[in-house]
Amino acid sequence: MRPVAEDWQRAMTIVAHPDDLEYGASTAVAKWTAAGKSVVQVLATRGEAGIDSMEPAEVMRIRTAEQIAAAEAVGVSTVEFLDQPDGMLEYGLPLRRLIAQAIRRHRPEVVVSLNFRETWGAGQGFNMADHRSLGLAVADAVRDAANRWVFRDLAEEAWQGVRFALFAGSPNAEHYVDVTGHLEAGIASLTAHQVYFNGLSQDFDPTGFLTHMTATMGEQAGVTHAVTFELIEL
Repeated sequence: MRPVAEDWQRAMTIVAHPDDLEYGASTAVAKWTAAGKSVVQVLATRGEAGIDSMEPAEVMRIRTAEQIAAAEAVGVSTVEFLDQPDGMLEYGLPLRRLIAQAIRRHRPEVVVSLNFRETWGAGQGFNMADHRSLGLAVADAVRDAANRWVFRDLAEEAWQGVRFALFAGSPNAEHYVDVTGHLEAGIASLTAHQVYFNGLSQDFDPTGFLTHMTATMGEQAGVTHAVTFELIEL
């Protein structure tokens, strides 16, 4: 495990759904914002297909509010939704274009997303289509955003300033962020999704989950608490 470089000032997170960041990556965001770094959140969908027992319009309203609260818990004030259909994200030029446009608009040095690999690791289940489609589009859109001859119709100028992209939850993770001392903020951000958790009819303990996960990753990294990422340099 190698530490993620932190000699930068601006990051943009981009994930498929409300709650995707909060299973670890938002704890790293809490560390970064506490250090004075600027982080903006971009979400492809509002998670409207995420609760079977509720109508999508109501779920959209609730999950939007929960994500904004989750972001505030880790020091993020800018949350942007691309309003793509939950559960039906498709990898391709339209999605790459939207993400490249967001990168050009926010001009981050680091882009943070979620695992796009087929699984979460050995014996840990098949990754869902939205995560795979979105994550792969992010990896490609970073390069698209930097190339002024790609998506030439966009008003935003090309942005070549992204140094690397980070993907949380990847089975290929080889980098870590030491989040020791920032676990409380991460737990608060995950707890913000309470209506979503209740809708899943699962007995989920955000404190126990994040404490155990970051401690396990911390042991691998040689620190008390850590979050691990797959890093793609650009």
